[in-house]
Amino acid sequence: MIVAQTETEILRIAIAGCVGAGKTSLIRSISDIEVVDTDKKSTDEIALFKDKTTVALDFGLLSLVPNQLLYLYGTPGQPRFDFMWDILIRQVQACIVLVDAQRREYFHYGVQILNFVNQRVQIPILIGLTHMDCPTAATPEEIAIALELHNASKKLPLMVVNPTQKASIIEALKVLTSEIMKP
Repeated sequence: MIVAQTETEILRIAIAGCVGAGKTSLIRSISDIEVVDTDKKSTDEIALFKDKTTVALDFGLLSLVPNQLLYLYGTPGQPRFDFMWDILIRQVQACIVLVDAQRREYFHYGVQILNFVNQRVQIPILIGLTHMDCPTAATPEEIAIALELHNASKKLPLMVVNPTQKASIIEALKVLTSEIMKP
C-alpha cells in the first residue's frame, strides 16, 4: 500500500510594533513550541516600564490547520535594533503591526513601521490594537487617523488583539492568513 505524503505549507509572519505593544507576549501565548527569544535586561528609559526587551527577534511556531505551519517572528521594538526589521521583513509573507492604544506618543512609530514595510515588500498587513481595555486607550478611529490609514490607497484590516488571549490571536491570524491566500 502506498501512502500519499502531504507537504506542509509554511507561512512566515512578522509581528512588529513599538516597545511594550505585546509582540513577545503574543508569540508566547500562541506558540506550539517553547519560544526562542533574545530578551535582554533593559538598560535605558525602557527599564522604567519593562525589565527585559527583545534585541534581535522572538520565534514561535503554530499549526492553525493541518499541513500548515505559521512561523512567527517578533521584531525588536526599539529603533536602535531596526537592522533586524530589514532582515526579517524580507523573509515573511505577512505582518501584524501591534499598536499600543494607550500610548499615543508611540503612534508615530506605527507609521514608521508601515512605511518601512511598504518600501521593502508588498505583503498583507494587519493592524492589531492592543491595550484597548485601558481607560486611556484611543479609539480605533483615532488610531487609524494617527497611522494615516485614512490616506492609504489600500484598506488595512484593523482589529483589537489581546496578546495574552489565544482566541484573540487566532482570530487575527485567521484574518491575516486569508489575506495571504487571496490571489
